[in-house]
Amino acid sequence: MLIRRGTAADADTVAALHTASWRSAYAALLPAAYLHGPVAEEHRRKWRDRTAAPAPDRLLLTTYQDGDLCGFVYLCATADGRVHVDNLHVHPDRVGTGLGRRLLRRGFGWAAAAHPGRDVFLEVLRGNDRAIVFYERQGGLRTAERPLRLAPDLVVDEVEYTWPAAQVGRLGEDGPEV
Repeated sequence: MLIRRGTAADADTVAALHTASWRSAYAALLPAAYLHGPVAEEHRRKWRDRTAAPAPDRLLLTTYQDGDLCGFVYLCATADGRVHVDNLHVHPDRVGTGLGRRLLRRGFGWAAAAHPGRDVFLEVLRGNDRAIVFYERQGGLRTAERPLRLAPDLVVDEVEYTWPAAQVGRLGEDGPEV
């Protein structure tokens, strides 16, 4: 399965997978009215904005099979000197197949090459036990917990996981295939 850099042409497909992943993973964590209401349009706007112009401090990797998006990872450098895995999603039917691990490792490879010496971090919603187990198996260290405001009247708790820079370099795989 080919992993390649995402482009503006992927925006709507990525948004749709992002929404499907949230609806599957967060069904017990977020209100149905939110998951089946504004979240789809929020994701569509987000991915159109993110893919509108490439930038050296961020990366979207996608993987398709038979024309269907199977997963993606999005990373960006942050002002605090780290690299943020802002999104890692695989199609709900592909959870547990190793695709998430492969995408994460490719993201680590990019972070190590493009931003050497920087830690990598991400946040996961508290209660998303499958993802928490996954990130811990990938060597992530729990480094913080905080509230996350998703909407004016929707606040949930998130847990931060960090991979120290030296570990990122060891775990990273070569960049995207082109």
